[in-house]
Amino acid sequence: MAIHKKFNRGRTFLRRMGIGFVAAVLLNTGAQNGFAADVNIGTGSTAGVYYQVGRAICRIVNRDTETHGINCQSSPTDGSIFNLNGIRAGELQFAVAQSDWQFHATQGTGPFAASGPDPELRALFSVHGEPFTVVARADSGIKELDDLKGARVNLGNPGSGQRATMEVVMQAKGWTVSDFLLAEHLPASQQSLALCHDRVQAMVYTVGHPNPSVSKAIGLCNALLVKVSGPEIDRLVQEHNYYVYTTIPGGIYHDNPDPIETFGVKATVVSSSRVDAKIVYLVVKTLFDGLDEFREMHPAWGGLTPESMVRDGLSAPLHEGALSYFSEAGLR
Repeated sequence: MAIHKKFNRGRTFLRRMGIGFVAAVLLNTGAQNGFAADVNIGTGSTAGVYYQVGRAICRIVNRDTETHGINCQSSPTDGSIFNLNGIRAGELQFAVAQSDWQFHATQGTGPFAASGPDPELRALFSVHGEPFTVVARADSGIKELDDLKGARVNLGNPGSGQRATMEVVMQAKGWTVSDFLLAEHLPASQQSLALCHDRVQAMVYTVGHPNPSVSKAIGLCNALLVKVSGPEIDRLVQEHNYYVYTTIPGGIYHDNPDPIETFGVKATVVSSSRVDAKIVYLVVKTLFDGLDEFREMHPAWGGLTPESMVRDGLSAPLHEGALSYFSEAGLR
């Protein structure tokens, strides 16, 4: 219920901003092929990499707007769950979402059980890996995942993939919010400040690295990355193919020289079968044609390959427009 209330408030915000779902329109705008359309990408917190994904895609797409006539804009949102609900409701044409929540939206499980499967959800491609990240104050005594119990922890805002993944971990551990001294619900953009002010002792974040929110918490607040492991995590990875073991590289944050073991998901870009295949084809083709530029826009994207982007973390069927380009490019 809380997810749907949060989403409805977000829908009102999107409408006020004039960035709701816009159908494909043929306009006489002078574009070389006579085609023009407005598209909007739902992202996440401005402190996260999802926001950067949307901005980077639109930057590349809008650079070639005179050729294909597409006007792309990206919007900050509450994150994966909100975005997937937005795709389903027709409020967003494109969105970034964690691979696990893409799976659950497709299947109608987890936070999407009440609404059922979304038969129109379509995958486009995956982007960076997203480790489940625990950051704790050095004076908190939190050295491993189990130490979060009894501490003051920011779980993330309802509607975000950050919060939803933490709830999966809590369920696997047999924890409830009452197991924490304080369970905060702050969005990613506010959690570093809360950690610095000792409002919380730890924060969790499912995000690509390096990340400015994590960097701020570590660099300014004497915080440390915490290892995430144990039999419960092993079971999550073994039982769900959208989870993988991963590490946060050592040395990318101040005074954190060692790699940190954890598990994670993939960031994916999704759409709906209701979005015109021509729009999707042009957006995907333009991005893949500009992939070298895209990889240089954020360190988390440096190792991306076309093959991995088409293969990894995609549970929903591929959109007709994306599949058309991938077949043309020899990727499928």
